[in-house]
Amino acid sequence: MIDRLRIATLTCLLALLAGAPALAEVNLPDIGSPADAILSKNAEAQLGAQIMAQLRARGQVLEDPLLTEYINEIGHRIAPHANDGDHRFTFFVVDDPAINAFALPGGYIGVHTGLLQATRSEDELAGVLAHEVAHVTQRHIARAIHANQRQSILSTAIMLGAILAGAASGSSDAVQGAIAVGQGTAIQQQINFTRQHEYEADRIGIDALSQAGFDPNGMASFFEVISRSTRPVEYRTPEFLRTHPVSSSRIAEARSRARSLPPGTNVSSKSYGIAKARAQVKSFERAGLAVAYYEQQDYASQSDADRYGRALAYLRDGRYNEARPICEELANREPDVTAYHICLAETQLGLEDIDGTRATFERAVELFPRNVPLVIAYAEAMLRLGEPERAHRMLLDLLNTVPPTPEQVRLIARAADQAGDTAESLYYMAEYRFMIGDLVGGVVFLRQALAVPELQEIQRIRFEARIDFVQQYMTEEQLQQMRQARRMGRSAR
Repeated sequence: MIDRLRIATLTCLLALLAGAPALAEVNLPDIGSPADAILSKNAEAQLGAQIMAQLRARGQVLEDPLLTEYINEIGHRIAPHANDGDHRFTFFVVDDPAINAFALPGGYIGVHTGLLQATRSEDELAGVLAHEVAHVTQRHIARAIHANQRQSILSTAIMLGAILAGAASGSSDAVQGAIAVGQGTAIQQQINFTRQHEYEADRIGIDALSQAGFDPNGMASFFEVISRSTRPVEYRTPEFLRTHPVSSSRIAEARSRARSLPPGTNVSSKSYGIAKARAQVKSFERAGLAVAYYEQQDYASQSDADRYGRALAYLRDGRYNEARPICEELANREPDVTAYHICLAETQLGLEDIDGTRATFERAVELFPRNVPLVIAYAEAMLRLGEPERAHRMLLDLLNTVPPTPEQVRLIARAADQAGDTAESLYYMAEYRFMIGDLVGGVVFLRQALAVPELQEIQRIRFEARIDFVQQYMTEEQLQQMRQARRMGRSAR
């Protein structure tokens, strides 16, 4: 059965593809790529943003500030070396054990936690990200459509819906079912980008890897790892291989190209080990299993990353007394690592050491001002300690500086609500709904904010202006839903 994500994806695709000629006319000066005649760069960006909003609304994007920050650091280190400046990138993590990564139109690149765990070095992870970045910069989705423009728009939309929905869910069965509805074998060949596109993404990605300071062998090295996967039968073929087929000749060509480039000097960062540990702990269904995994290893011989993972497992299992000495040891020995300070503060909070919690967070904030994972963790702690005003101020200072995620906006809405600032809380909730693609729901929150008795004039002007702006982008059906919701609100009063 086609679920809501697929329906919404196909709707977006049909609308964008049907309107592609008009969009192409608006962008006539950019005539360098015939793909623009089918799917303009503006349309790609719109499509990617819409699909990303749907993924967030479904809870498929993992909201882990430390993981998200790390993946973006690696991705943005690579992207400038494969990009002509026309593409903006957003890297995100999907909580899924499948070994997979995927690129959406508009520069949205997702990495499954399973893929992160499968890599053996930061260079291998960077190799995957470089490959996906190249798919975006070379506009392979638009080019695939252009190459098959004789197919009907509906068939093309079904094909792309299968790619995007399947990539996000890690389900090859869902992809194959959607393919059968379309053009069968011909479309299936396009789902696993063309051989030319794969080799092109390898070539450009390897060059970008080298220029970014990573080992150019990282990409081929990871291809070899997953092609030798020895998982149980049902997982024997990693999802990445199904969407990015890897042959021995392709690996050999990647190795050959890497040999022609300067050898990389990159050493896997502490952040890489921390990211893998976080993914590892999250992969266990129960906290006790995570604890058992780390306790079967000798503590004295564990790396700092594994010790951190052990502390996280204890934290997850509520064993704060066992987590605390590990976090203290790590934070004292490596004071430049934000994650260790957060770990220590969270164990202190769990042990109800309020003064210690505040002291640890304050010391860390002095070292790392406006660090996103740190401020988010500190604000969450302040909410637990009954200090919502402080949490609100901290989050407002942070989110006025860096673009927030939807969950971060929802967190500041909670802080404002607990601090008694009802109008601002409703405004933040409106922005949260907008960010996950619910325009009608967002306007409903704004209208609730306008009805708050103690509303200030400056707030009224801001809220009404926001409603007027959003309405410009609503469909007639959405406008009708909004009018209906407003009538129901009046009758309820």
